[in-house]
Amino acid sequence: MPTPLDPRKKPTSIKIHISSGAGVDIIWADGHASHYDFAYLREECPCATCNDAREKKASLGASAPALLSSPALPMFKPKPRAQSATQIGSYAIQLNFSDGHSTGIYSYDYFRIICPCADCAKAFRTVAAG
Repeated sequence: MPTPLDPRKKPTSIKIHISSGAGVDIIWADGHASHYDFAYLREECPCATCNDAREKKASLGASAPALLSSPALPMFKPKPRAQSATQIGSYAIQLNFSDGHSTGIYSYDYFRIICPCADCAKAFRTVAAG
């Protein structure tokens, strides 16, 4: 039997602003409203490839911070935007980004955990980490 979903992680309204590029807005069952920029969502992609890249970057940062700073100026890269979104069952959304990345499936549980506000960071990320 599946674990019951935390009611605070149940969306009551989801708006994905593909054409305007404004991001994703979710209103949760507890009344909290979350806004996610597409660039933030791309950076927080939950797929295995992105998780591995974040872990590798974190381990390099801890052992060799000098390697992360480059003397050359970085090339301009436009912020990633979502080109399309697909509903995955009743539990997630898959985003297809302008940089060609489309393997991340963002569960509603994950959306709430990565909500950029301080209240959600305190309530959900410390629980997820602990």
